[in-house]
Amino acid sequence: MDLFIIRHGEAGRSSPAREDSKRSLTIDGENEIREISKGLRALEIEFDHIFTSPLIRARQTAEIVAQTVDHKNGVQDMEELKPEGSKDQLFQKLSKLKRDSTVLVVGHEPYLSELIVGAISTGQCKIGLKKGGVARIKVTNILPALKGELRWLLTPKHLKRMA
Repeated sequence: MDLFIIRHGEAGRSSPAREDSKRSLTIDGENEIREISKGLRALEIEFDHIFTSPLIRARQTAEIVAQTVDHKNGVQDMEELKPEGSKDQLFQKLSKLKRDSTVLVVGHEPYLSELIVGAISTGQCKIGLKKGGVARIKVTNILPALKGELRWLLTPKHLKRMA
């Protein structure tokens, strides 16, 4: 399995009057994700599955990517990709997909960086995924925990140059 991991784009600030889950992408965040998506399209990537945290900013990010990059099964919400989501349940769901699938997951920090670190090391490294950043992991094992090889870790700046 090829697992692509994208952190949502820039979102509006939180406030006491607005729940964190209701924060949407800013105009700049939307535009940046569009540019990043063009970079992914230039790499000729096609996704079999696109899974996203149901939080608005992640869903918007996933939908913008889906509008630009070829995909087969639409965008599906996955509770396991929320900031407090269960990685074990995520692994269970991923394990049910075909081994040769190309999968995109969209979510939040620090969840995504922890997912990447757990997949590629014994926890001795540190990775920070920028907003709009993309990681690609060649998955070698899903259960009991995701394991694989980091193929690339790209910043939004890298992807914009590829567009």
